[in-house]
Amino acid sequence: METARMTAQQRIIPSAEPFFFPAGKTTCLLVHGFTATPKEMRWMGEYLHHEGFTVLGVRLAGHATRPEDLLRVRWEDWLASVEDGWHVLRSAGYGPIVVAGLSLGGALSLLFGARYPVAGVIAIAAPYRLRRHPLFPLLRPLSLVKRYFPKHGPPDLRDPVALRERIAYPVNPVRAVAEVRDLLAVLREELPRVQVPVLLAHSRNDTYVPPENMEHIYAALGTADKTKVWVENSGHIVTRDADRQIVFRAAAAFVRRVTTQKA
Repeated sequence: METARMTAQQRIIPSAEPFFFPAGKTTCLLVHGFTATPKEMRWMGEYLHHEGFTVLGVRLAGHATRPEDLLRVRWEDWLASVEDGWHVLRSAGYGPIVVAGLSLGGALSLLFGARYPVAGVIAIAAPYRLRRHPLFPLLRPLSLVKRYFPKHGPPDLRDPVALRERIAYPVNPVRAVAEVRDLLAVLREELPRVQVPVLLAHSRNDTYVPPENMEHIYAALGTADKTKVWVENSGHIVTRDADRQIVFRAAAAFVRRVTTQKA
């Protein structure tokens, strides 16, 4: 597993850069997860591009550089990163746009779909709330004396190639975890405002974001056009794991369906 080792001259970790694959007008805006990089969405982007869609994979603020950079951002900055990508696509004449994300990226995609005109939302392994922990109410004062929580064990991945090539920060910045908690509180309030079609995907064996999170999101969505896809042979990072093709095929079919009348 690669970690975030950087030099003063090298700001973005090599192979963790944002990506853009131009094709037709219909576009997929892809959003990665917490402490991760656009790389975890790249295989999905390549698949969707092969299906004929333009794809933009954005980099969330504070990510793919150094863990210290996450200490200076708020959840609104992550949402602004998605908004920036959306504006770039719209100003270049692309659309309709489907926004899709993994984990934190899925939560951001859902919140974006509640606030911005998109054709649809794909949320993969998205959290509804963080697991309960006695320290969580104290995250902000704790962050003044403790900057990072260590990550314990390998990433929740079963694919050996993906595990070997994984790029993410080796720690969780405490202040950034508090921002995730705050973001999810806002998301829970706004899920009923999501009126566009939504595709949810989750692994039943996700040990990082338990599968009941998808059920809570599904129940709270305002849209009647909502679909669940379950997979069995992957961990949390479904876009890089054994069942990814199942999710990619479902995503491509979803994008094609929800954009046909809007193109």
